[in-house]
Amino acid sequence: MSGGDESAFGALRGQLREAAATFADGPGALEGILLGIVDDVDRAVREPLEIFPVCHHSPASALAMARRLREKQPKVVYLELCEDMAPLLTELRNCRLPVAVQAFASEIDGFPADWAPLSVVAPITEASAEYQAIAYALDTPGVELVPVDRSSDHVFQWDARGEQRSEPDSPDSPDASSAEEEDALHGDAVGVEIGDLRPRFAELEEHLLRHGKVRHWSEWWHQYVELPLGDSDHATYRQVMLLIGSLFRRLAPGDPHRVRVDEDRERYMWTRMREHLAATGTGPEDCLYVCGAFHAASRVEEFGMAGSDTFEISPRSATKWQLGLIPSSHAAIEAQFGLAGGSVSIAATLWAKNLRRTRVKPYRLAGQAGAKKPTAKKAVAAPAVPVQDPPASDKLTGFLQLPPVIDQLDEAELLGWSVDIVRAARRNGYLASTADAIAVFETSILLAGMRDRAKPTPYDFQDAAVTCIEKDVVPGRRDVRRLVEIMMGGDRIGQVGYDSLPPLARDVHDRLEPLGLKLQQRGVQRALLDIAGQPRLEACSDVLWMLRYLMPHGAARPIMGERTLGERPIQESWDLALGTHQRALIELGYEGVSIEQVLEQRLRRTAYDARATAATVLQTVEDATLFLRGRRLADELGTRALEVLSAERSVDGAPEVLRRVRRLLAYYRTSEPVLPQWIESFVKTGYAHYCTLLPTAFTDEDATVGQVAAMLGFLFSMEGLALSLGCDRTQLELAVGQSHPEDPAKSALLWAAQTHLGTLSRLSLRERCDELLGNPLVLPAYPRYLSGFLHALVPVPGLTDFVVEAVSNAFARLPDPVLLPWLPTLITTLRGGGAELAPLLVREAGRIFPGRLGALDSWVPPWLAQPDPAATRPRRSAKAGGVALLTTHPAACDAVARLLGCDGQWAAPDAGPGGVALLGRHPETAVALEALLAGS
Repeated sequence: MSGGDESAFGALRGQLREAAATFADGPGALEGILLGIVDDVDRAVREPLEIFPVCHHSPASALAMARRLREKQPKVVYLELCEDMAPLLTELRNCRLPVAVQAFASEIDGFPADWAPLSVVAPITEASAEYQAIAYALDTPGVELVPVDRSSDHVFQWDARGEQRSEPDSPDSPDASSAEEEDALHGDAVGVEIGDLRPRFAELEEHLLRHGKVRHWSEWWHQYVELPLGDSDHATYRQVMLLIGSLFRRLAPGDPHRVRVDEDRERYMWTRMREHLAATGTGPEDCLYVCGAFHAASRVEEFGMAGSDTFEISPRSATKWQLGLIPSSHAAIEAQFGLAGGSVSIAATLWAKNLRRTRVKPYRLAGQAGAKKPTAKKAVAAPAVPVQDPPASDKLTGFLQLPPVIDQLDEAELLGWSVDIVRAARRNGYLASTADAIAVFETSILLAGMRDRAKPTPYDFQDAAVTCIEKDVVPGRRDVRRLVEIMMGGDRIGQVGYDSLPPLARDVHDRLEPLGLKLQQRGVQRALLDIAGQPRLEACSDVLWMLRYLMPHGAARPIMGERTLGERPIQESWDLALGTHQRALIELGYEGVSIEQVLEQRLRRTAYDARATAATVLQTVEDATLFLRGRRLADELGTRALEVLSAERSVDGAPEVLRRVRRLLAYYRTSEPVLPQWIESFVKTGYAHYCTLLPTAFTDEDATVGQVAAMLGFLFSMEGLALSLGCDRTQLELAVGQSHPEDPAKSALLWAAQTHLGTLSRLSLRERCDELLGNPLVLPAYPRYLSGFLHALVPVPGLTDFVVEAVSNAFARLPDPVLLPWLPTLITTLRGGGAELAPLLVREAGRIFPGRLGALDSWVPPWLAQPDPAATRPRRSAKAGGVALLTTHPAACDAVARLLGCDGQWAAPDAGPGGVALLGRHPETAVALEALLAGS
């Protein structure tokens, strides 16, 4: 493997052997590491199929790639990218970079169910070597682009879920407090980097950062790799990158799982390349293999054209993967791959600067958003004649022996940065001035000198700006560090073009076109829908309500208008941010071809979930009726709700079931000629179901008084319909009779139920409450009885006057040590059922209590001073001459008779003593009416 000292790197091997003997006091492990690094470089350089090592999102790699592609012009480009993502690469020309190629699977087969959904993303920026290779291959006739890395399915076959999730957690990750919504553009997808190059040996990284006098790895790479390699030739760049990859590989800790995955990926890629070469007959000299420098220094047996073919690629699982493009951003890339905040933006700025300085013409996809349009049609260049590369020579020795290049201070550039950051700070609320610009300028030079460099880097300038401008409090949404990142290039956010969107997303844009908004733009846009004046906008309203249900909060937010059962919209106002949430809209497209189909699938998935309750299934019925307006799905889900209710053995969802069934019954009774069969069966089954569970619920400590009240509310409010469908009221009476609660609140609830059924009179109920108030032993528990009466208003709203009476008596007679601790419970109970309980109590209290403050002192509650008409007025005799009022003024009776269609004549008045015998026997009603009229 060493290749012998007679190779091009023989002199370097000798120097490293001497250095190892000097620093390690003799040959040993250090000599093996140093000579092994040279062997790895020598082996990769001598490989017939040219290996081009890269680092992800590296301007130096992108610049070297653009140069090499124009020199070599290979016919086949092998790329370290998931092989199943190849069909999507042609769609990049319809997008504004950065974007991410995504493989998504919502329904999985062959993986644990709790992994769903599976998502793999590969972000692509313009300042990257992989984009240069893609643009060259797709726009150059006769060139084939072949991704050779493992498929998205193999990513999850080989990698443990927990390890993939832990990769972004690195010391360079930005603080969560400064992260914005763009950081989450990739969601929880597993990131695939093309050229992951970072030390996996913590002590090595710490040593490099300390001696390099930098804070994080991104800054070290920028200072000691990006800048020196920016002007190097191809051979030097290639050997240095191979050296770095081999160094990090040999000093990586021996994590068995990660080492196995890395080696399996290398075996996979070399196997695919040899298979392709054998199938097409292409020569290795006409190909270029673009991979990370870490994988370029591989030592597996399958490495190279002469490698073994013993590796067997496992078949993919039965999971169906959906492919698409989603928008990405610099912040999202940094957050997912653990890079320092602003490092990708600084790399993009350095890429543009290198292009201006070197005048290298980069490759861009034709039609790419942001690419310059050609002014004239250029003649197609003749195919390049393959030129034999010169024999490999040792470039490493010269590069490693070169003294560091001292960049001269560019005062104009630094002054421009200082003025721009002060201007940006003032726009964001900072009290910055020209003096701060001068301070930032001088501090940047000072920090660079302390770190042994003459020219301040963007990282030095960022530290200086924070030191001179940042105060104790950040006045705006962005701090100075974030302002510097924006100034250096900003957090560029990509966009997927209309032609590259999935069918569902295009359908949404087409159906919302009548709104006249640019929905692909980022930011919030206001949409006004005058549906009464423009009925065609009602279709847009339907789409917006479904998007609100399916997409994250903020994508479609109603400002005015609501959607309820049985109502038609008149006017609506919406805040739309579909461009900001483009990724979520694209992922909806993986689930179906229309939003109606996706909504139906999600409702079915919720209803048929193993953990679904009757309340959640009824919610899906209501949502299906609201958004899809059809009976087919609603009836199917209603039947499912009936099945779930029959299997339930608890009453946890009773309040929600009661509210939704009442709402659905009210809707069907007003909009349908007959009730659906499923809801009739639901009421009938629910009546028997809750009658069976009622005695147990009264004594069960886990069942709350609100849940028992909801059960009684279902039984009492649905009783008429249930009896008409064949239920027996005796079952309810037996259930109430068998209930023997011990909790005071449930006891009061039971008394209210008995009053409703007629087994307990109001007089008896009032006497029981008086006994409770008169018993000193029970007095501390009396507020709990009142809580039960409050909940009883749900099933028995007719007891509202009695509840007002009971609460008033409690405030009048309970001592403060008992009453005051109960007040929070009263407020909580009213707030929990405020939509139903509070209006009833307020209305009844307004009827009973005096309306003026002056009348309150002399007011006597009617339950304390109600007069007895029979005792205050003498009984009228039946012989008092009959009812003279009717015969004297017969017009009212004649009108009622005509209304009822009765024909007859008035009989002559009886002069005898008979009169109206009924009034004589029962004069109380007439006397009370007379007293009421006299009082008014």
